[in-house]
Amino acid sequence: MSGAPVVLGLDFGGTKIAAAICDLSGRRLAAAVVDSLATQGARVSFDHAVQTSRDLVASEAAGGPIAAVGVATFGIPSDDGVALAPAIDGWESLPIGRELRAAFPDVPIRLANDVKAAAAAEVRWGVLANADPALYLNLGTGLAAAVVSGGQVLNGYHGAAGEIGYSVRDRADLPAPRIRLEDMVSGRALAQRAQRTAAEIFVAAATDHDLDALISDFVDELAFHVVNLAILIDPQRIAVGGGLTRSWDRIGPRLGAALRAAVPYPPSLVLGRFPHDAPLLGAVALAVDAATRTSRPQPVLGSDIPHPDGKPGSVTGVDHSRATTSTSNLA
Repeated sequence: MSGAPVVLGLDFGGTKIAAAICDLSGRRLAAAVVDSLATQGARVSFDHAVQTSRDLVASEAAGGPIAAVGVATFGIPSDDGVALAPAIDGWESLPIGRELRAAFPDVPIRLANDVKAAAAAEVRWGVLANADPALYLNLGTGLAAAVVSGGQVLNGYHGAAGEIGYSVRDRADLPAPRIRLEDMVSGRALAQRAQRTAAEIFVAAATDHDLDALISDFVDELAFHVVNLAILIDPQRIAVGGGLTRSWDRIGPRLGAALRAAVPYPPSLVLGRFPHDAPLLGAVALAVDAATRTSRPQPVLGSDIPHPDGKPGSVTGVDHSRATTSTSNLA
């Protein structure tokens, strides 16, 4: 006898893949985090995620069918590929929608950018609830932000709102930027500049003057761009998540001081409630909404991946209320 239906949430990151299975209320049943195998390319990374998910469902879901799949990924995902996704070789040309449909046939699938999914999770259950407008800043392998207005995550005309990793750093970089902001301000950039992991750099900086100066330069450049974002948007609150927030004691005070000194109406600056797994929670929310066929009046997050017969795979949009799933279930 098969078990109860479950939903699957998947978060594709540049360095790790996270998966979670939940019941239809969003209560987490099991989760796994594995290496993305990024150095082996998109095909290997994607297949690794699918196999991890299947193993998780087989071992922890008591034979229950998958009712829906929610997926968050870096870049701008669609049925045919993932734009602006250089973190894994070949990811941009991976037809992720079709691949997901083949991996999970006859299952509703929703797909979203990871940072926008993370922002939606913080609005729905976390520190950005009732903050309007708000800004979510992701400091991880890459660098990106999400703008929240009226409880909705701003998508942008091409789905690229908040892709600040592509920001121009200096007037000399016009008309064509030579170095993107993300190439200097991100976990990957730090690792490349110091030839060690970002975590190792922050630890070693306590006794290494050169690494200490590197981090100061890193945070100062980040602050320059966040200050300008805050002046443009006038947010009530800025929430920060991502792997680099493990070193928040070094990043937070300097970033906060810059906001207080340079922004006419400084926003509050806080760590996200889910600093390390908000994209996964956003993916779970997408799956729960799809499985329960929740109707959302203002679609702002997530792409529906249609079935081959042309029928929609799920209902578009994400609600940011607290009604569908409790935080205690997901956290």
